[in-house]
Amino acid sequence: MKGGDVVSVYSDIKGKCKKGAKEFDGTKIFLGNGISELSRKEIFSSLPELKGIGVRMTDPVYLSPSFDNVLPSYLFLQNLPSAVVSHVLDPQPGEKILDLCAAPGGKTTHIAALMHDQGEVIALDKISNKVEKIKQNALLLGLNSIRAFCFDGTKALKLDMVKDTDGEPPFLPESFDRILLDAPCSGMGQRPNMACTWTLKEVTSYQPLQRKLFTVAAELLKPGGVLVYSTCTVTLAENEEQVAWALETFPHLQLQHQDPQVGGEGMLGAGLSSEQLKRLQRFDPCVVPSQDSDTGSLRDARIEDTIWLANKDCIGFFIAKFIKCKST
Repeated sequence: MKGGDVVSVYSDIKGKCKKGAKEFDGTKIFLGNGISELSRKEIFSSLPELKGIGVRMTDPVYLSPSFDNVLPSYLFLQNLPSAVVSHVLDPQPGEKILDLCAAPGGKTTHIAALMHDQGEVIALDKISNKVEKIKQNALLLGLNSIRAFCFDGTKALKLDMVKDTDGEPPFLPESFDRILLDAPCSGMGQRPNMACTWTLKEVTSYQPLQRKLFTVAAELLKPGGVLVYSTCTVTLAENEEQVAWALETFPHLQLQHQDPQVGGEGMLGAGLSSEQLKRLQRFDPCVVPSQDSDTGSLRDARIEDTIWLANKDCIGFFIAKFIKCKST
């Protein structure tokens, strides 16, 4: 293979192809055709330092254009469910909002924009370089209402009522009008991810952490406030089971209908009622049956067709919305 040659690109699903192999009969998925920017020798003699474009795709299977660095001061790219989440939270100008696990800041900046940059959006993440990324994105988009802190969300509840932290974490109970908990998760709804090395232990390790974060969020929420819980995974344990646990553990929280309702309803298996499942949003393309669709007629489409189309070409995602009952 020489630079300029037309080549076909495949993904090695099980990671069995050896470096430099000229033939491979293992499990693979065809991604499309393209033109090699480098020769075979240049590619394999430069590893692992080699970076950049190896093949310029000319005939990809997935016709998704790149929007990287397109109007960066005006646009922040998000998947459909990630954009839906902020609308479900429905932040209002002048409110105090907490994004408990905020990096890289897409939802944080969206929340601030929906508030017309009026109010206060607190963004937490425990990894410092990710917090810097949140600050950079806020600066790039000209949003002044965002304050980002490097802080562990599980410790964001202030237990010492005496010491004042001057608006920095940890925070007193009932400090926020609305809270978004876009929880750390197994990420099994993300794409593209054609091969992974996760163990069952890793996949099941997130539920306890999510419950710690949820407990903190429930305490930090004001009476009458809104708490939105979301993940980018499709497992029952991290989604519907967490909702069932939350409703049992925090009787002052009530599950709410969501607007907009773009995803499908929740999945059976966690003991939730049919009415409760309808109040959830689950984006799960793997359960959508194949059918013909006319994307040009969406203006007149039924809501069922819109939901089908949204789930057909989307990452896996989950959203639940709670309201904290006011004290009587």
